[in-house]
Amino acid sequence: MSEDRKMYKCTCSECKKETEVPFEPAADRDVFCKECYQKKQQK
Repeated sequence: MSEDRKMYKCTCSECKKETEVPFEPAADRDVFCKECYQKKQQK
C-alpha cells in the first residue's frame, strides 16, 4: 500500500471502534475496521 494514500477516519459499523480506511466512506454504507471486515469475509 502506498504511504501517500489519503486515509479517512471513520467509526466501524460493527464494533464502533475508530478506524481509518483508504476511501471516503459513504453515509448510506457500513464501514468496518480491519478485524471486523476479516470476520465478515470468513462467514
